[in-house]
Amino acid sequence: MAQSTMLKFVGREQAYPPKRAAAVRADDFREIAPDYVIEQAEAQSSRCSQCGVPYCQVHCPLHNNIPDWLKLTAEGRLEEAYELSNATSNMPEICGRICPQDRLCEGNCVIEKDFGSVTIGAVEKFITDTAWEQGWVKPLRAVADRGGQSVGIVGAGPAGLSAAEQLRVKGYEVHVYDRHDRAGGLLTYGIPGFKLEKPVVMRRVERLEAGGIVFHLNLEVGRDATLDDLRQRHDAVLIATGVYQARDVQVPGIEAPGVVAALDYLTRSNRRGFGDTVADAADYDAAGRHVVVIGGGDTAMDCVRTAVRQGAASVKCLYRRDRDNMPGSRREVAHAEEEGVEFVWLSAPAAIVDGAVLADRMRLGTAGPDGRRAPELQEGGRCRLRADLVIKALGFDPEDLPVAFGAPDLGVNRWGTLRLTDNDSMMTSLDGVFAAGDIVRGASLVVWAIRDGRDVADAMHRYLVAKAVMLQVAA
Repeated sequence: MAQSTMLKFVGREQAYPPKRAAAVRADDFREIAPDYVIEQAEAQSSRCSQCGVPYCQVHCPLHNNIPDWLKLTAEGRLEEAYELSNATSNMPEICGRICPQDRLCEGNCVIEKDFGSVTIGAVEKFITDTAWEQGWVKPLRAVADRGGQSVGIVGAGPAGLSAAEQLRVKGYEVHVYDRHDRAGGLLTYGIPGFKLEKPVVMRRVERLEAGGIVFHLNLEVGRDATLDDLRQRHDAVLIATGVYQARDVQVPGIEAPGVVAALDYLTRSNRRGFGDTVADAADYDAAGRHVVVIGGGDTAMDCVRTAVRQGAASVKCLYRRDRDNMPGSRREVAHAEEEGVEFVWLSAPAAIVDGAVLADRMRLGTAGPDGRRAPELQEGGRCRLRADLVIKALGFDPEDLPVAFGAPDLGVNRWGTLRLTDNDSMMTSLDGVFAAGDIVRGASLVVWAIRDGRDVADAMHRYLVAKAVMLQVAA
């Protein structure tokens, strides 16, 4: 009997692709680690235990068939592995780069505790990067003719792009509207190149364009067209705008010059990476400046690591809880520390004065309903952090879409996100208007946006089929 290629986790150690040295990678915006070579990908895939209940798959929002494509990779059947990976994800190489695998698939791998998890994300990235290189990524083609039925999608981020692809394959005319000059949303302008190089995003967009999806860029709904305009043009409309209204902290000096919002900072950095002329770039450049980033999520990690690459004199991250209770990826924290970022734990801003952030020391009190211990002020613990540039990375809330879109009947919940009539239809309070992604669930992960985009495409398909039948009956 031939020896199995799998279950090698006992004698084969976990090995991620080797990162470039911190001093080297901090000088550019390239990704910090290259792909595996094929022998490494096969060896790491063979560590999979092929367990009876694949918790990696259960805890993946897309329920990717991870054990099977790991087995195919271990056997050197890469094209088949790609086809299986691609069957459940519209952007596997992007998820492989930016998903917090330590909290999802890898964090729930059954061998993680004793042997170190299978390096699922790195293998996923390798598989689809190889598919692009080898020409295995097929052009986008419609498999049916829907008689000219069209869909308008507001927002060219991961939810909108995933829904656009799924609906185009089903045969609909698909138009995507976005206020930016490039598609991709957060993938293009929010996430830095050292986590996601921009050609990786652009080739996805170019494939959608080549497949017949029409992009209307530099078009802001509410300014250049109303939601009602889009409803008149299309048989169904999807709102997938994400949530981009920056949260703030109410402390003296927060509106002072030199205090900027995280997304404004990251967008300008990414635009400069594209070679764009950015009129106010100097106001958002960390070069030679002492930088303090307020917040502890993944956006804060993006900001501190960007500041390092811009040549900041020093970079500190101010967070009101401790390391164990921060919301961001622990891997990102480790990368940041390697690159010279200093974390000031259990500290909260009290005021921003000329050239400094005054911070109060905090302690963790009793746990709240979410299980996290609430930060409490610790008397007498104020410190002063030098700061020429302060970046607020405190999370995001939804914009007021009913007002912005000129659609007062568009229902929202108490958090300001769009309210769905039910989770199955994914329709808003307006007939034929659907919503998906962060504008429904609040600020979340890219992988959840992709999942929502796929789900809403199915819901819109059911609606459009029923609508076509009703029109035929009426005729």
